[in-house]
Amino acid sequence: MNPTVGIAVILTVLQAAHCQMVKDLSACLLGQNLRLDCRYENKTDNPLTYEFSVTKDNRKHVIHSTITVSENIYRNRANVTMHKNLVCLHLQSFTTSDEGVYMCELRATNDYTGNQSKNITVIKDKLEKCAGFSLLIQNTSWLLLLLLSLPLLQAVDFVSL
Repeated sequence: MNPTVGIAVILTVLQAAHCQMVKDLSACLLGQNLRLDCRYENKTDNPLTYEFSVTKDNRKHVIHSTITVSENIYRNRANVTMHKNLVCLHLQSFTTSDEGVYMCELRATNDYTGNQSKNITVIKDKLEKCAGFSLLIQNTSWLLLLLLSLPLLQAVDFVSL
């Protein structure tokens, strides 16, 4: 088999095996602000919608959302940033009254597999300070793919064209 075709087959199989899903939800303190990092795998280029909420006293409170309306008490304190495979909620002036079970819910347009979500319990005294994330940690699947494809790349005879 042609090594180039082999790499293309590996990439196709890996893309088909992944689905739109939330991989990880983590929380940390950045000064006095809460940061929730919602990492996901993406199988489509369709637009992504999200909802961040917190459950306190058995009641769900929507903090920031493109799916539903956010509650007034969070509108001026919350914002969201999106990067490749990462949606971040930033909640300003985080206090113990904001503690609870936080949820990140994602939905891709025209994705009929349903919503994907993860929960995390956030208690102010137990939060760590935010630190930079390594690219290797964020992209371990690509690193693994690279390592697995090294034997194929070594088998290719790179001849000048």
